[in-house]
Amino acid sequence: MEPLFEKLRNEAAANKQRIILPESFEPRTLTAADRFLEEGLADIVLLGNPDKVQAEAQKLGLKNIGKATFIDPDDEAVNKKYGELFYELRKNKGITMEQACATAKNPLYLGCLIIKNGEADGQVAGALNTTGNVLRAAFQVLKTAPGIKVVSGAFIMLLPESAKQYGDNGILVLADCAVMPFPKADELAQIAVCTAKTAHDLGGIKEPKVAMLSFSTKGSAKHENVDKVIEATRLAKEMAPDLAIDGELQADAALVPSVGATKAPGSEIAGKANVLVFPDLGVGNIAYKLIQRLAGATAVGPVLQGLAAPVNDLSRGCSADDIYKTLLLTCNQAINRNK
Repeated sequence: MEPLFEKLRNEAAANKQRIILPESFEPRTLTAADRFLEEGLADIVLLGNPDKVQAEAQKLGLKNIGKATFIDPDDEAVNKKYGELFYELRKNKGITMEQACATAKNPLYLGCLIIKNGEADGQVAGALNTTGNVLRAAFQVLKTAPGIKVVSGAFIMLLPESAKQYGDNGILVLADCAVMPFPKADELAQIAVCTAKTAHDLGGIKEPKVAMLSFSTKGSAKHENVDKVIEATRLAKEMAPDLAIDGELQADAALVPSVGATKAPGSEIAGKANVLVFPDLGVGNIAYKLIQRLAGATAVGPVLQGLAAPVNDLSRGCSADDIYKTLLLTCNQAINRNK
C-alpha cells in the first residue's frame, strides 16, 4: 500500500468513525466492508435487511460482516423516524409526509438522514448508483459546509519517482475535476479553499501552495476567462487570509522553478505549487487523466469537497480495493471535519 494510504489507515484506526454503506448487497462493497471490519478501521453501517445482507456475505465467503451495524430501510420505526426528519427538512419545498417517508426508504437518502441526525459520520456509494443520484441525496439532506455554496471533486495525484520534484515530494492535488462545469469567480475561490484543506487533511501536505491556473501568467494575456481567475484568487485570499495562493499562473509557471522565476518573479507560489485549481471542469478532467496516463501517476479520488459532512462517490467500474481506499479517505475527512 502507498505510504499515503498507510498514513490514512493509521489515522482511521486511531480515530474510528461511523461510515454508512447504502449499497449493502453489492459484492465489491461487501468485500471492502469486510476488510475494513476485520482491520477495525471504522464502525460500518450497512443499510438493508440484515438476514439478506449476511446471506450475500456468506455467498462471498466473508467472515466479518456480522460486526457491522444493520439498519433496514423497510423497518417501520426506521421509516417513521427518518421520514419525519426528511419532511422537516423539505416541507418548505412542498413535500408531503407520504412523499418524505417514501424517499426515506431510499438507502442513499436514509444514509444522509442518519448522518444529519448525528448518528454517523460519512457515507460512500456509487458502485451501483450514478454520481447524480449520490450527490442529489447529499445536497437535499446535508447541504454544503458553512461559507461554501459549491461542491467540487479533487484528485490526489501520486506522481512516479521520475516526477518527485513536482508538488510536495511528488504529491499534487487537483480540482475541480469532477463536478462543476463552469464555476464562477466566487465558486472558483471556494473550490480553491476547499482543495487546500483536502491537500492538508488527506494529501498529507503540511503547507498547501495553491496555483490558480490559466492560459496566462500575470497579465501575459487578456481575456474574460483570465479575469475570472484573477478575481477568484482575490476572493480566495479574502476567504482564507493565511492561505498561500497566487494566480493567474500557467501550469509550467506553477510547477517549474526556473519557469516560475522567469514568468512570475517575486511569486511565493510560482514553481512551488502543490495544489492546482483549474478554471473549469473540462480542463481539470482532461489534465488529471493526462497526468495519470502519460506520467504513470496514481489518481486518488475524486474526493467530494464542500459538503457539510463527507459523502464520497464511486465509479461504477470500481474494485473492492478502490472502495476500501475511498472508505479511508472518507474516514479521514470525517476526522478532520471540524478542525
